[in-house]
Amino acid sequence: MRPAAPADVPAVRAVTDAAYHHYIERIGLVPAPMEADHAADVAAGRVFVAGDPVRGLVVVRAEPGHLYLDNVAVHPDAQGTGLGRRLLAFVEDRARALGLPEVRLLTNAMMWENQRMYERYGYEVVERRKDGPYDRVHYRKSLP
Repeated sequence: MRPAAPADVPAVRAVTDAAYHHYIERIGLVPAPMEADHAADVAAGRVFVAGDPVRGLVVVRAEPGHLYLDNVAVHPDAQGTGLGRRLLAFVEDRARALGLPEVRLLTNAMMWENQRMYERYGYEVVERRKDGPYDRVHYRKSLP
């Protein structure tokens, strides 16, 4: 894992789009991570990438009392390799390094695979709510 550099923005966009594109038909909307300002996130130091070429990434933001995981994306070619698990472990290590006791995230209620994954790795549902056109499940994980 390394911080993304400006030259990584096209790869960040490509991995994010590849990871989320198949959800468009299911949820009837373009998933929010596909519409993110990737260049601004990279410039702000919020994006960390894995692989050469980039095969996975996380977008994180330190908030009061927690680290917010805004996006975790694994290119379909790298799914099933454990990269998602390593990305989540990185996020938890990052939160600890920043002195933050919790990780929070959300996912679309129609992204069942993501929900199973987060729950498998110890994230608990906080709430489900509509945010504009999105039906989202909010999660948190307290860190030891």
